[in-house]
Amino acid sequence: MNVFGKSNVAEFLGDFVVYRNLIPMDDRLPSLRELRTRLDLPSNEIPRKHELSYARVIVELLREARRLDAPKAEIKRLVFIGDTRMSDGGAFDNICQVAGWEGIVFIGSENTESFEFESIQTPGGQSMVLSNRWSALNESEDYNLRRYCAVRGFPIDESTAVILDLDKTTLGARGRNSHVIDQARVEAVRQTVESLLGEAFNLDSFLNSYNQLNQPEFHPFTADNQDYLAYICLILGSGLYDSEKVIREVRGKRLLSFRQFIDQVETHKAQLAPSLQAIHESIYANVQAGDPTPFKAFRYNEYQNTVQRMGFLPDSTPPNILLREEIVLTHEVRALALDWKQEGALLFGLSDKPDEASIPTAELAEKGYQPLHRTPTHVVGKPK
Repeated sequence: MNVFGKSNVAEFLGDFVVYRNLIPMDDRLPSLRELRTRLDLPSNEIPRKHELSYARVIVELLREARRLDAPKAEIKRLVFIGDTRMSDGGAFDNICQVAGWEGIVFIGSENTESFEFESIQTPGGQSMVLSNRWSALNESEDYNLRRYCAVRGFPIDESTAVILDLDKTTLGARGRNSHVIDQARVEAVRQTVESLLGEAFNLDSFLNSYNQLNQPEFHPFTADNQDYLAYICLILGSGLYDSEKVIREVRGKRLLSFRQFIDQVETHKAQLAPSLQAIHESIYANVQAGDPTPFKAFRYNEYQNTVQRMGFLPDSTPPNILLREEIVLTHEVRALALDWKQEGALLFGLSDKPDEASIPTAELAEKGYQPLHRTPTHVVGKPK
């Protein structure tokens, strides 16, 4: 691994980025409100990544972005670079279906096993490449995405859109550097719960609840939503419910969903301390309004914990320490993006990280904080 100085995602994406709320960072692009009207979508819903309505919004944003950069060009092809086969692959298939584009999706997740580069067909009939090396994006490996596109007669030019997943792909590559993103989130949960519980906070009890409920076994209950999990840990830490009893009820199918849990808390909220009643009422109102990011205090802490782990180490720091302690920019993604941008492709970034965890508050912005895609950090990866 080598260090390639410092940069940020905006070097190659500019502000062609949307986070979870689908609010374009480039204000030249249409707002979600405008797109809802144009696409006849429900006025009070934010489409999620797995939904066809999400794909419809992204297709419109890509077409509008292409008009800004190359008014005479028409998108005909899509390359999607991500880290999760189900989430990114599903979104990719939906986008290709909605737009009628030919596509290739690359899913990377690094490990220490022998090099793998597998080509399969997606459920939507498109091409998917699976690899356990991020270096398979370029000529660092004999089998790589650049060569794969060339062999298949898949040109990268003004008629090609390239979507880069941000979390655990462009930043904090999965299997190589993603653990630092996870550390930032867990620390944000801990800080939030501890600040609200005060002297009643018990670190061992918190870690036990968080680590257990964060497992796939409990995803039907938590909806694999970190806001929900943070709230559950807060309530368990308050003593309103016993964690082992809650776990037994989930496993026994008596407690089926987060909504059922928070409705029960609403019934017994008078037993909470006044400060916890207030935070519960705020979160409960957000949940009722359909907000997928209801625990705002946690997400604001997550933003600060994330940016604090970006670019803070000296430039002379060895790459293995940078990968262990910083959230770094993936060199292979950056190199590919810069080359393909030079060849005329449209580059666009998607993130499922909540806006509250990705963009500074007005107060922090005044102090010089930037959105994650504009925050400088070290670039680390395998050279060609």
